[in-house]
Amino acid sequence: MECVRRLSNRLGTKRLPEDVDDGLETLEEYKQRWRSVRIIYFTMFLMALGFSIILTGIWPFLDKLDPNAGKEFMGLIVAANPLGQMIFSPIFGWWGNKLGKIRLPLLISLALFTFASGLYSSLELRPDNVKYWMLVSRFLIGVSSANIALCRSYLSAATRISERTHAVSMVSLAQVLGFIIGPTLQAAVTPLGDHGHVWLWGKMHFNMYTASGWINVLMSIGNFIMFLPGIFEEHKIAAREVMVMQGGTSEKETWKGIKPNYFSAWTLIIAFFVLVFNFVLLETLGTSLTMDMFAWSKDEALWYMGIMMTTAAIVSLVTFVLIEPMCKLFAERYVLIWGGFSLMFLGRVLFVPWGPDPPKLAQPFNASLNLSADDPIYLGCPHTQEWCGEIPALTLTQFIIGFAFTSVGYPIGVTLIQTIFSKVLGPRPQGVWMGWMTGSGCLSRALGPVFVSSIYARLGTNWTFGVTSFMMLISMIWLQFSNRLLIPPTFDKATPVELQELSKHNGTKPEEDEEDDPNSDHHSSHNSLSKA
Repeated sequence: MECVRRLSNRLGTKRLPEDVDDGLETLEEYKQRWRSVRIIYFTMFLMALGFSIILTGIWPFLDKLDPNAGKEFMGLIVAANPLGQMIFSPIFGWWGNKLGKIRLPLLISLALFTFASGLYSSLELRPDNVKYWMLVSRFLIGVSSANIALCRSYLSAATRISERTHAVSMVSLAQVLGFIIGPTLQAAVTPLGDHGHVWLWGKMHFNMYTASGWINVLMSIGNFIMFLPGIFEEHKIAAREVMVMQGGTSEKETWKGIKPNYFSAWTLIIAFFVLVFNFVLLETLGTSLTMDMFAWSKDEALWYMGIMMTTAAIVSLVTFVLIEPMCKLFAERYVLIWGGFSLMFLGRVLFVPWGPDPPKLAQPFNASLNLSADDPIYLGCPHTQEWCGEIPALTLTQFIIGFAFTSVGYPIGVTLIQTIFSKVLGPRPQGVWMGWMTGSGCLSRALGPVFVSSIYARLGTNWTFGVTSFMMLISMIWLQFSNRLLIPPTFDKATPVELQELSKHNGTKPEEDEEDDPNSDHHSSHNSLSKA
């Protein structure tokens, strides 16, 4: 333990960085603030993981528990998570504002997340109406992940203007990694098999389907501990910095005098909806699409999709590293449009099948033949989907190339939308606005699986990927026509000496944060806003 303490002291921050050494906080407060911000990063990662970790396994798991449930009910189960998050995000946001602290809501939400994940992994006990219990468990996980609104609100309050871009980028990275690593973890436990292990006198099943829920349980317990007093300490500095920077005497009056561009903000919120909608398309349909198009078994689909998701995670990490250098060469809005949305559009277009023949048709299961459900005659596109015998099959080459474009385009898009969004709003408490952004993502994740599963099951791949390609194209054109409105405002800054003097005169005790209504209109202050 002594060695660990010495190493921590050696690697720890010894002094405040020059760009934040202005008297607004001590070194200890700075270190506590950033430790808490990094805990927020992990929480965002876990909430994304809780949604994605079951996506590739949910269809075969549901089919095992209730073979009559169908793909449309699977879409409802996938949509239950974001629906719960969308409904309860405003409630958690209001609760956090009412308390003035986020610790208690986050602890309660993480406890609920742990319970719901355990419930999902206990479905092997086969309660009556098991498919509805699966629906309830995913809805409760969505309710618990409504704490994302609190996390984003705290992040905007706990970071300086100069730190905001980095912090938002790291949150985007955490979420994208959560979405991508989830299916990778699912693939990693595939060797456990369909039956796996049974412990605790038959009460605990640990197999390739339930292991994902137990992973969530362990990680959420660790996250719960991180928010206990002495580890997570809330330090809000944004409003105080704005007041001092503008030479004001009231934090609230200072940021209320700065009017954001509402058109730009709502454009980015809608673009975020479209982007997440198309990403969820791939994660929702990935397993069932490959089983239909390539006649893969359940185990093969989970394994190969896991390999692709792992590769996508590596590609995304490289992409995140390259985003900042790209934005130094080109404006952020152009990287967003031509690096993010264009690649996502190409990824959707490439999923429109151009194979020479229809996919292999699966024969209806016949128990009298005494064959395994994974026998080749039962693999392929089911007869219940009438389009299977009429539409050309998606080729594996198409699928891999389209998947690769998505793996690059989505990280660029989701990072820069949130980064530009935060900058367009200016230096103000952004909890309400981040709630709208979170809500748009939740709505897309709720509607996407239901829409896509219904269209795919009834009309096939041409309609599914044709409609989503059109959505991406329209959004890209709209962003291009309004790109000059996506240029963030700039503000006059006081010198470091003025900052220290104002900090002394104004004190360091911030007023209670009060968030503005996104639809309200404030008069612009004397601060200069530069718009192209």
